[in-house]
Amino acid sequence: MSTPYAEVIGDPIAQSKSPIIHGYWLEQLGVGGRYDHCHVTADDLAGYVRDRRADPEWLGCNVTMPHKRAIMPLLDVIDAVAARIGAVNTVVRDEQGSLVGYNTDAPGFLEPLFGRKFETVTVVGAGGAARAVLAALADSGTKWITIQNRSLEKAEALLSEFDLPGYAVELGSHVRTADLLVNTSALGMAGQPPLPPLLDCVSSSGIVYDIVTSPLDTALLREARERGLTTVDGLSMLIGQADHAFARFFGLRPPRRTDAELRHRILQANAV
Repeated sequence: MSTPYAEVIGDPIAQSKSPIIHGYWLEQLGVGGRYDHCHVTADDLAGYVRDRRADPEWLGCNVTMPHKRAIMPLLDVIDAVAARIGAVNTVVRDEQGSLVGYNTDAPGFLEPLFGRKFETVTVVGAGGAARAVLAALADSGTKWITIQNRSLEKAEALLSEFDLPGYAVELGSHVRTADLLVNTSALGMAGQPPLPPLLDCVSSSGIVYDIVTSPLDTALLREARERGLTTVDGLSMLIGQADHAFARFFGLRPPRRTDAELRHRILQANAV
């Protein structure tokens, strides 16, 4: 008997936590579906999309690095939010059979902030993740954004593209005290260089948000807690964006009342 399924693709992909998240929700809801992971290289991407189009059981996929931009020309429709961000992280086959690209990173980023508005924000990094974060911040009414990045030209281009008031500064520079500090870069990730000192630019009532998920408890978050600051980890954003993708794949809202148990399951899997 065939089973409808969705999956996550990327290169590499073994580290993805998405199968744990979606699999847990399917289990909790008793849904007859599955969620897999599939290693897809850049050379294989077009063939992957072609093959999945022909598979009637395939509901869609999440897309991670390095395919979030490369997959866009292979799709039939790009959602307005994804087009603005310039990246797709969720592909869904609609009722007409068309492949539609969405970006759930932006709402996933905002979810753990519970609708809080920020006057001033410092964003570290100017890559694909920063694009989703900046789009979300622009739509939520942030009045001033400082982008810290190694390449000032790239950071300035992002501010201009999203029509945001703010500064582009060299990584580690402090311009304004921020209500929210967001690390969208790979710095601080396992195997990557550490972040420079950044917390002096965060207000005493501010929030420090690190979207890195490996490790989940980064040095930035540990230092922020030591200073008494509120922190948000990368798993919060990952679960938030997965919520929107799950609903598109399976037509059901996931059981979010069990988020604490889900986080425990993910942490247990990481410890193995």
